Amino acid sequence: MSGVTVEEAKSLIAELCSLFYSQGWVSGTGGGISVRAGEDRIVMAPSGVQKERMQPSDMYVLDGAGEVVEAPTARPPPYPAPKLSECSPLFMAAYELRGAGAVMHSHSLNAVMATMLDPEATEFSCTHLEMIKAGAGMGWGGRCGPSLPGRGSGRGIEGHGFYGNCVVPIIENTARECELTDRLRQAIADYPKANAVLVRRHGVYVWGKTWIQAKTQAECYDYLFESAIKMRHLGLDASQPPAPLPLANGAAAKRAAAAAPDAAPANGAAAAKRARLRRRPAAVVLDIEGTVAPISFVADTMFSYARQHVRPHLEAGYESEEVQADVEAIRQQAAADGGAGVPAASAGKAAVVDAVVAWVEAAIAADRKIGALKQLQGHIWRGGFRSGALVAQLFRDVPDALAEWRNAGIKAYIYSSGSREAQRQFFGHTQAGDLRPYLCGYFDTTSGPKQEAGSYREIAAALGVDPAEEEVVFATDLIGEAQAAAAAGWRPVLVVRDGNKPLPEGHGFPVVDSVQRLLDA
Repeated sequence: MSGVTVEEAKSLIAELCSLFYSQGWVSGTGGGISVRAGEDRIVMAPSGVQKERMQPSDMYVLDGAGEVVEAPTARPPPYPAPKLSECSPLFMAAYELRGAGAVMHSHSLNAVMATMLDPEATEFSCTHLEMIKAGAGMGWGGRCGPSLPGRGSGRGIEGHGFYGNCVVPIIENTARECELTDRLRQAIADYPKANAVLVRRHGVYVWGKTWIQAKTQAECYDYLFESAIKMRHLGLDASQPPAPLPLANGAAAKRAAAAAPDAAPANGAAAAKRARLRRRPAAVVLDIEGTVAPISFVADTMFSYARQHVRPHLEAGYESEEVQADVEAIRQQAAADGGAGVPAASAGKAAVVDAVVAWVEAAIAADRKIGALKQLQGHIWRGGFRSGALVAQLFRDVPDALAEWRNAGIKAYIYSSGSREAQRQFFGHTQAGDLRPYLCGYFDTTSGPKQEAGSYREIAAALGVDPAEEEVVFATDLIGEAQAAAAAGWRPVLVVRDGNKPLPEGHGFPVVDSVQRLLDA
């Protein structure tokens, strides 16, 4: 239910139209705004009215189905007769398909020019810009760590982070606005994470759960469009992450090091950071659960999602090669287990699916770290991440550490019991955005069990690193994994996080509470 009444919404729209006119978004009577009011009313600005002179009495009121229940009284000449906005069916699409609380349509020049950065593109994309990242609701508080200053304001684009790609679909314009409806509805369906649709050479539609969120996102999107345009003038591509900073090498590096004592003194934090990054390991390898992500997210959210969706996933894709491979892997594992098996395909789809579901539920309950389970889970999670039903939750220090290491030329990898497919999806869909550009590779238990030293030797060989000569830092929350890594010549560091099991006394390993301190340990 909306937090505003019909009369409040009328006054609010008049105020917002005047504001947007001053920003150049609704000049020449173009553009429009609508706000949901009460349980079943939508208040909408009319068409053909000077937006900066609009009054609350000029508004239309529609029901939830888009039918007019209250029309404004005509003003005397020279004002034109009132007319419902041609945007009406497009606004209603966002209310119906997204449960919007407000929808705004702008003819901003920035929006128009953003559609022309590539005249053939079907989407606008940008990354690593401040106004992408959302505030409250991005998952940085609670079990993922304390809220960051300034992030409770709800700024930015819902569901997006600084390191991620903010994508807005672009649809082609038509002669009449109402003829855009089908294209806009399709774009809304095709881009579930987008809260806007661009119309080429025309403008943009933006929505939000409330009028405040819709206004905020309209302003943030416009900032991003303008940033991309200005970056193009500088020869920069807003859709690409910044390149790593250039590294000093050879004689230049030696000269810089020799000059360091005579340099102007830096503050403590900056000096410590430079010293830390000078001690560059050959590689940093990170565990996931309890190290970069809360155990609770993996156990309570991801495992629960896999358990709930295993049957529909199998039934929907049963005939596919991928699902059949997953079923066969579980059939073989079940046979090796010696318990209840998975029948042959000749037993029929229902019998096979029932047996696989039963095996998966038992394996998840037992927290088994086996390839057949991880492979199927990875495929199920892929659908969840791509649809937006799953968003990976990271501790707040992780994205900045990855960016810092990349800029310092330090290669970062993941070693987790989850499949490499699952790892790629996890880091591609985090609350901070797509972090895959900051990772150089992924390892899972196909390299060996995580508590065996041979697994770490196998990974070092794959990296082309000799731990006797080059340092490999490994971050984990488990003593057994740290001991195995140490036996292989790596430098393990234990990470303590909220929700992790307490570490035993006298374990002998360095301990940090943030991966940004990993190289200090």
